[in-house]
Amino acid sequence: MTNILFAEMRQETASFNPYPTVYEMFQQSHGQQLLEKYQGTKTEISGFMDVMATRPAMKLVPTMSAASVSGGAIPTDDLNRLIGDLTASIEKAAAETEIDAVYMCLHGAMAGETEDDPEGRLLEAVRAIVGDVPLVASIDLHAILTDRMLELIDIVIPFHTYPHVDQYETGQRAAHCLLKLIDSEASPEMVTVKVPLLVRGDELITETGKFGEAIRMCQAIEASETGLAAGVNIGNAFTDVPELRTNILVTRNGERETALREARQIAEFMWSHRELFKAELISVEASIEVARSTDGLTVFSDAADATASGASGDSNEILKALVQSDFEGPCLVPVVDQQAVSMAVDAGEGARVSVTLGGTLDPGRFTPLALEVEVLRIYDGHFTYENGLPGFGGRVVILRHENIDVLVVERSLFFVGQQVFSSHGCNPADYQIVVVKSPNGFRPYYDSIAAAICAVDVIGSTSANLRSLPFKNVARPIFPLDEVTFEV
Repeated sequence: MTNILFAEMRQETASFNPYPTVYEMFQQSHGQQLLEKYQGTKTEISGFMDVMATRPAMKLVPTMSAASVSGGAIPTDDLNRLIGDLTASIEKAAAETEIDAVYMCLHGAMAGETEDDPEGRLLEAVRAIVGDVPLVASIDLHAILTDRMLELIDIVIPFHTYPHVDQYETGQRAAHCLLKLIDSEASPEMVTVKVPLLVRGDELITETGKFGEAIRMCQAIEASETGLAAGVNIGNAFTDVPELRTNILVTRNGERETALREARQIAEFMWSHRELFKAELISVEASIEVARSTDGLTVFSDAADATASGASGDSNEILKALVQSDFEGPCLVPVVDQQAVSMAVDAGEGARVSVTLGGTLDPGRFTPLALEVEVLRIYDGHFTYENGLPGFGGRVVILRHENIDVLVVERSLFFVGQQVFSSHGCNPADYQIVVVKSPNGFRPYYDSIAAAICAVDVIGSTSANLRSLPFKNVARPIFPLDEVTFEV
C-alpha cells in the first residue's frame, strides 16, 4: 500500500480588517471526520479522494482540517496554536504509518499579525516530519505564492476559475499530479514569473473577461504532453504582505526552458492588459436608481465589505442609504452584529425593538445605525452552503424595517450564494434589491435571476479602490498603487 497523508489549512486574510481571526473561528475536523465531512461535496478534498478511490493501492491518511471564513489577521498565539495542532496531528500520523506522499489543501492567502507566510511555515514543519516524499498542494487562485512555499512543494495546482467553481476539479488535478510523482512518471520543473500587479474588476471573470484568456493559456499547457500544472495567481489584494503580487506559475515534466518561456508569455499578456483589471464602481445613490428603473431583482455587490475577501461584514453603508432613500421596493441586506442578534432574541419573534446595526467590528469605518425593527424570525444559524459544506454564523435573526429585511448574524459568514438567505426564510427572488458581500463570487448563484448588477462604491476594508487602502508591507512599486516599469 502507498500511504498518502493529507491535511487542510484555509483562511483568506484581509489585513485592513481590524477584527482578528482567532483560533476558535477555525472549524476543525480530525482523522476519519475529514473523509465523512468532504465525501460528496464540491471541494478540492472531495475531488482528490474520488481520484484516489480509483487506485486501490493508495491508502489515504487523513490528519486535520482547519478552515475559517475569511477575516482579519490571525493573532500570534492563535496562529502558533493552530499550526502546532496541525503539526502534532501530522506527526502522530507519521509515527503510526510510514508516509509515502502528501497532499496539502491550502488557501494560500493567510497572514498572521506577526507572520507573513503561515502556509510556508506549516509546509516547513510538514517537510521536517515526512522528509523528501512527493508533496503537492492545491491553492486558491488568490493565493500569495511565497518563495518558501515554492521551495517546499513539488507541484502547485491552482484554481482555474473566478468566480471559483472548479474546486472539485482542482482536487482531481492535484491527485493526478501526485499519482504521476508516486508512479515516477514526472520530474517536475516548476517556474514562476513575478509580476508587480494587483488586479480587480469584471475582466477577472474567467468565463467572459480578459483574465480568462490567460487562464486558457494555462489550461492548454496542462493539456499538453509534458504539462503538469499552470496558473495565474493574482493574490488577495487585501493581504498586505511583502510577497503580495501576481505570480505566473508553470510546471512541466522536464522542459524547464519551455516552462519559463510560457510563463513569461503569460506574464507579458497580464501586464499588457493591466489597465483593464480595475473595478468600475457606481455610487450607492446611482445604484438605487438602477434598481428603481429595473423590472426584477437588482443585486448590489458590496465588495468593500466582502466577507468572502476577509472584510468584517458589519458595514451598514448601503443599509443607511436605503433607509434614507425613498425607494419602496423590498430589500434584503446582511450584516454581522452580535449585540443586535442578542437584543432581538431576547425580545422574541413578533416583537418590535430598537436596535443599532453595524459598526461593531470595524468602528473606524462604520457608525452604528439606530432603527426600529420587527423581529420576524429567529434561527440557530446552522445551514448548508451550495457546495455542500456546513455554514454557521451563530444565531441568526431576520429583522424588518419598513421595506427592508435585514439578515443579522452573530459571526461572519460567506454572503455570496442564495443559500445563506433562503435557509433563513428569505428567497432572493422575492426582493427588488439584494445586497451580497462579494466582488464577483456571487455571480454563478445570481446571474440566472438578476435583472441588473451594481458594483457599489462604498468604503470598506476590501474596497476595489485599492488606492484608498493603507498598504504598508507590500513591495513597492506595484500597479495600480504606483507608476511601474516592468519588463518580463
